[in-house]
Amino acid sequence: MRSVVEAFFRTYGIEDQVIAAGVSGGADSLALVWQLKQWAERNGRRIVALTVDHGLRRESREEALYVAGLMADWGIEHHLLVWEGEKPSGDIEARAREARYSLMAGWCLKNGVKTLAVGHHMQDQAETFLMRLCRGSGVYGLSAMLPVTECWGITLVRPQLEQQPEDLRNLLQQLGVAWKEDLSNQSEDFFRTRIRHYLPELEKRTGLTRERLAETAAVLARSRSLIEQLVRQEIAENVADWQGIVKSLPQQILKSWHSELLFRILAALIRVTGHRKYAPESEELLRLSSLIVKPDFKGCTLGDCEIISCRGKIWILPEIRNKPVLRREVWAEWVQRFPELQNVDLPYKVRQAIYLLNQQKTCI
Repeated sequence: MRSVVEAFFRTYGIEDQVIAAGVSGGADSLALVWQLKQWAERNGRRIVALTVDHGLRRESREEALYVAGLMADWGIEHHLLVWEGEKPSGDIEARAREARYSLMAGWCLKNGVKTLAVGHHMQDQAETFLMRLCRGSGVYGLSAMLPVTECWGITLVRPQLEQQPEDLRNLLQQLGVAWKEDLSNQSEDFFRTRIRHYLPELEKRTGLTRERLAETAAVLARSRSLIEQLVRQEIAENVADWQGIVKSLPQQILKSWHSELLFRILAALIRVTGHRKYAPESEELLRLSSLIVKPDFKGCTLGDCEIISCRGKIWILPEIRNKPVLRREVWAEWVQRFPELQNVDLPYKVRQAIYLLNQQKTCI
């Protein structure tokens, strides 16, 4: 067991001196923290455990205090993070997940910790694959959970994706460590629970195991990695960045790109320019992909961005409502401070976005 985590950090070249770990009190996260503890002690690193109390169940605070006591016994720094405020009445599973990661990532950013480990294992990976298959996901969705990913401003790692939940529970039993069962994980109200209960029947009737499902997700993750590499390469070679605010690219090149590549590039540019955590919905992006290559495309808004066609280029800029008029003399004075903008014939909306958003930065 100890070699799995060791191999994970070696494979992905993670050399941080401090690693945060999300720990709920369940078997998966407790096994993660123990394995991280062993790895850290052998490699001169330090582990910090983070527990989120969502306040959705009466038992949640008791479970969090149990984790705190166990971490103290193990000599691991522990912090309890509480989800404050009014709780949602619908879509509880997704909203709670968002709150959990937001709180943990927020703590990491505040305390200079760059990497957060979570306890997902092979069963979780198989469930995620089937859930996304049911929703009609493509290569990105069916890649399921990536071992390492950048999100919430930190690096999220999943060292246990190749481990079985039974093995993690066996580890804790050998250590004489009890874990807390979240009874909500058995509720058929949640889609993941229904998938979990269906998996044994699927294996029995078809021979489709969770190992095979996880392997398929890994194969698709490699395809996703190739696509992402191509997207980064094309953006680096063909997309101009204007002061980190506006992106532009030659309209003619769009026709030379494969439709999937165009789709992914637009998704990446709109997500970054619109300062969104996620790209717009696939249907909206597909519609834009079909329109943007046409000669009569003038412009549209999507994902908090304005996309316009002007002077042979596509310009992607943040959508700004109630914009004041930018006078010519104001812009002329402004560009004196930025040589890269002098003698460049930028569309009016681009000049407006660059000036106004730079002004906002100055005022903050």
